[in-house]
Amino acid sequence: MFDIGFFELLVIGVVGLLVIGPEQLPGALRTAALWWGRFKRGLQSTRSELEQQIGADDIRRQLHNEEVMQRLNASKQDVERTVNESVSDIEKNIASTLNTDPIASNTDANDIATAEDKPK
Repeated sequence: MFDIGFFELLVIGVVGLLVIGPEQLPGALRTAALWWGRFKRGLQSTRSELEQQIGADDIRRQLHNEEVMQRLNASKQDVERTVNESVSDIEKNIASTLNTDPIASNTDANDIATAEDKPK
């Protein structure tokens, strides 16, 4: 939040030591820390009350659920596309296999016809 480095803290400490004095500096630091803690707790409680009143948790949850549903729909579309591509590839392979081997097709047809003609 505040971008304070070591040098800035050192300057603040030296100025505090000169202004307040070495006897009262520890007490002043303790008091400042207490005030800072109370301030932070007050801001936190105000923030949580505001979030409760406007329903920020519900809004966040709903946005998260919508995001999850979008990801699921995208995954579903990917799977459907992959399955459709695989089915079309298989159909093409079957069609090309049937079209490129006419001798085997005729042999199979002759075997079937011969089997039907045999007496039982």
